[in-house]
Amino acid sequence: MNPRAHPLIARGLATVRHRAVAVWLLCLVGCAAAIGRAQFSADLSAFLPRSPSATQRVLVDQLRDGLASRLILVAIDGGYETTRATLSRRVAQTLRADPAFAAVHNGSGENDARDESFMFAHRYALSPAVAPQRFTEQGLHDALGESLDLLTSSAGLVAKDLLPRDPTGEVAALVGQLDSAAQPASRAGVWASRDGRRAVLVAQTAAAGSDTDAQARAIDAVRQAFDAAARSLPNASAYQVSMTGPGVFAVAARDAIRRDVERLSTLSLLFIVALLFTLYRSPRTLALGLLPVLSGVAGGIAAVSLAFGTVHGLTLGFGTTLIGEAVDYPIYLFVQSSQGGRQGGDTMRAWLAAYWPTIRLGVLTSVCGFASMLFSGFPGLVQLGLYSIAGLVSAALVTRFVLPQLCGGAVAIRDVSRVGAALARAAQAAPRLRWPLAVLVLAAVATLALHRAGLWSHELSALSPVPAASQALDARLRADVGAPDVRYLVVVPAASEQAALEGAEKVGGQLRPLVERGLLGGFESPARYLPSDATQRARLASLPGADVLAARLREAIRNQPVDVRPDAFAPFLADAEAARHAPLITRADLEGTSMSLAVDALLTRRDGQWTAMLALRAPQGAQAVRADSPSLDAAPVRDAVARANVPGALFVDMKAEANALYVNYVHEDIRLSLAGFAAIAVLLLAALRSPSRAARALAPLVAAVLVVAAGFALAGVPLTILHLVGMLLIVAVGSNYALFFCRREAGEPVAPRTLVSLFVANLATVAGFGLLALSHVPLLETFGLTVGPGAMLALVFAAILSPPRARRSEAAHVRAERKRRPQPAHARAERAHMSHTHGGRA
Repeated sequence: MNPRAHPLIARGLATVRHRAVAVWLLCLVGCAAAIGRAQFSADLSAFLPRSPSATQRVLVDQLRDGLASRLILVAIDGGYETTRATLSRRVAQTLRADPAFAAVHNGSGENDARDESFMFAHRYALSPAVAPQRFTEQGLHDALGESLDLLTSSAGLVAKDLLPRDPTGEVAALVGQLDSAAQPASRAGVWASRDGRRAVLVAQTAAAGSDTDAQARAIDAVRQAFDAAARSLPNASAYQVSMTGPGVFAVAARDAIRRDVERLSTLSLLFIVALLFTLYRSPRTLALGLLPVLSGVAGGIAAVSLAFGTVHGLTLGFGTTLIGEAVDYPIYLFVQSSQGGRQGGDTMRAWLAAYWPTIRLGVLTSVCGFASMLFSGFPGLVQLGLYSIAGLVSAALVTRFVLPQLCGGAVAIRDVSRVGAALARAAQAAPRLRWPLAVLVLAAVATLALHRAGLWSHELSALSPVPAASQALDARLRADVGAPDVRYLVVVPAASEQAALEGAEKVGGQLRPLVERGLLGGFESPARYLPSDATQRARLASLPGADVLAARLREAIRNQPVDVRPDAFAPFLADAEAARHAPLITRADLEGTSMSLAVDALLTRRDGQWTAMLALRAPQGAQAVRADSPSLDAAPVRDAVARANVPGALFVDMKAEANALYVNYVHEDIRLSLAGFAAIAVLLLAALRSPSRAARALAPLVAAVLVVAAGFALAGVPLTILHLVGMLLIVAVGSNYALFFCRREAGEPVAPRTLVSLFVANLATVAGFGLLALSHVPLLETFGLTVGPGAMLALVFAAILSPPRARRSEAAHVRAERKRRPQPAHARAERAHMSHTHGGRA
């Protein structure tokens, strides 16, 4: 019965249509409210395992706000040495007045004077040589003899000035404990590179390294300070400033991704809009076709926001590309339901009955693939899976229930019968290429087997967006200023600041012999600049009273090679007596000195937990994986940490830990991807009710993934987690193509209109993803090189592996297609046809 023949039925259908649109609008309002309250974050903790190990927690904390995350290394190149030094002083002076910087160091006398004054005033609390035996008669005699020997050395002038106040050489002991290999060279009174061709500065930002916006403002401040300092020079253009550091790299990567995304997204959007407009011929149809995509994006963001409260930037970036599949659904609707360039209500209903089951099954296969990510131990991957599922389901539902109502019974679209006829002829000839395809797949499998050892990348650096030139500059500047690369750390957790410092002292005591034996190049410890209260009290208690110290000093002066009067050391006796009663050094006392920078970086408090870190440096002669990154023998270091007997102390190789975390990502993703593939296979087997059809639907997807992976292996590109996500996209997008071919009976050809819709959808997908291959950002380039070719191959392979076609005149088939009209009888015929081809399930 025609529903239009009865007013009540017509009124009921209209009510249903209005409800569908109303529900969609309410959902959009709800999504907008959820998105408005959402927080967007780039914190790497979202990609930390739910149950992280202690070393994994150290890794993420260091990347977010660790020892080096706040440092900006600044280099001034060009011109003359004296002018570079002048620029260095001016830039440093400007930055020290900027609250965005906690400290700025360039080796100028201003910093040196404060450091020397502080160290001299607190030498007895800071010096590791201070002990009771040092102030016995014999200890004073030996220490005084060493100080007198210095008078004849190159440091004689300095030693002569210090001798009356520091005969025991505590200042020399303090200087001796510093890591001399980590001290920058000095030219014209400021720090310079090893070759003297550039002036170097080290700036510590007040904001955390993970605060990219604050890091960007700090970088701009450095550039503005340099421009202002160089503006008065007659040859200002001869001087250049460059910067490196984690914050600089983060800002550069963010800006590069933003530029490439904006540029390539604009190009792909223009291409897709031009393609769809050429097909639709109507701005209204084009606008309607974009509604499912926009609804999918809104639904994905809202779902993640409601589930997690925070939407990670990587999830948003990856997920938005996944929604690219959503543009296929309205293409299928408009093209497959068109007749002679027009649509009507009857043809729309016929499409829903004939084609929607296939599209619905394609959506379910995509959901199964991404649902496996919901079981990941990494919240970031769970976000990505949820985003993709919510987005795809939202887009499909809008296409099914909202678009047919908004179309108003007719949508303009170009007559595609000629294109359909050409594609039908190509599809008819495609199965002849089955044997060549089989050979290609076997070759791909052989290639993967031959390259299996180096197939996957095991280093997190493979994902680094930092160009090689920038990494080389960073290595040179770090060597120039002696900044550690923070690869090796000993982490000492504690409940209080004093407990953390005491633990660092115990570990440092065990590491010192390794330095003397050449097994360790050196190390930095917060306790070197801020000893624990217990250590300070013990050192100051080593100082005897004034009368006792004076008597011992008189005995120590005897039999010295140089004639010295006892009254010459009256300043020493006064300083020692004052030190006995001086207050202990606190963290606040370090403000204004370069030691504050080290303590702030090495002694941190987070969530009520204190952590002291000792940064280790490999010996210069150690074997290196890279020339700028010598490796360290970890076994003796771990033994030394164990001997220190400090609860919770850990030795962490940051590079190895980062690579191990990345490998865990890859292994888990492979397992989850295989589980998702198994779920897709079970779903297809249940839906198609035929093992052969299920295999026919999976075969082109597997073949496309194998060929793409083999292509990367032949090109010498190790696969990363990004390639794996891209392969999931190939399966998600390609499943729609395969289902349209495999759900036909052996004797039934794919309708030309269906082939046109698949072809246009494939072009849109390739344009959306393929243009990303032009990006200079590895993340985006990987997606483009994986999904673009993979989606194209999935469609071609699906046509090649389609069921054998019965011999029938293609021209007759096209003529039959043209004669069809959007009438109720046509709708009944379509339903009957699908009932036959789908085993009785329309």
